[in-house]
Amino acid sequence: MKRLCFGGSFNPVHHGHLICARAVAEARGFERVVLIPSALPPHKLQSGDVAPAEHRVEMCRRAVAGVPLFEVSEVEQARGGPSYTIDTVRSFRQQGWTHIVWLIGADMVASLPDWHQPQDLLREVEWVIMARYGSAMDWQKLPEAYRRLEGNVVEAPLIDISASGIRRRIADGRSARFLTPDAV
Repeated sequence: MKRLCFGGSFNPVHHGHLICARAVAEARGFERVVLIPSALPPHKLQSGDVAPAEHRVEMCRRAVAGVPLFEVSEVEQARGGPSYTIDTVRSFRQQGWTHIVWLIGADMVASLPDWHQPQDLLREVEWVIMARYGSAMDWQKLPEAYRRLEGNVVEAPLIDISASGIRRRIADGRSARFLTPDAV
């Protein structure tokens, strides 16, 4: 089965995540999108703004219930500790996955060289970059090894929804309806 991994804090998962992941999967012929909610997002460890991992997993499950294209993995919750992508990739390899394809938003590419064991990630993962609303990428600012990823960009619908915007709306007492699946 041709799978596309899509990790993130999903705090909360929203229609932008799902619509764009579906569009990329359809454009590249993936049979399954595996949502991988982080247990402890390393870049957000100091933030008090992250819902408990079990809640984010449950939100993802509810968001994709009954949609055969999507599945939710709890690999990061089972492992514990900080949710480093390279550890997740290696967990999947131990489960018999021979090829790992990982979807990230274009807004995350600039930080990829700062991820945990970035050179290993470049060797062990095929990256698919999702063009995201409002993100223009200057590929020349990246270290040379990362510039080749420009050829892996997939145009996705330009949807201006963010989890932080949803959290602000809720904190302000406003509705998140139509931004995230009703079950979330």
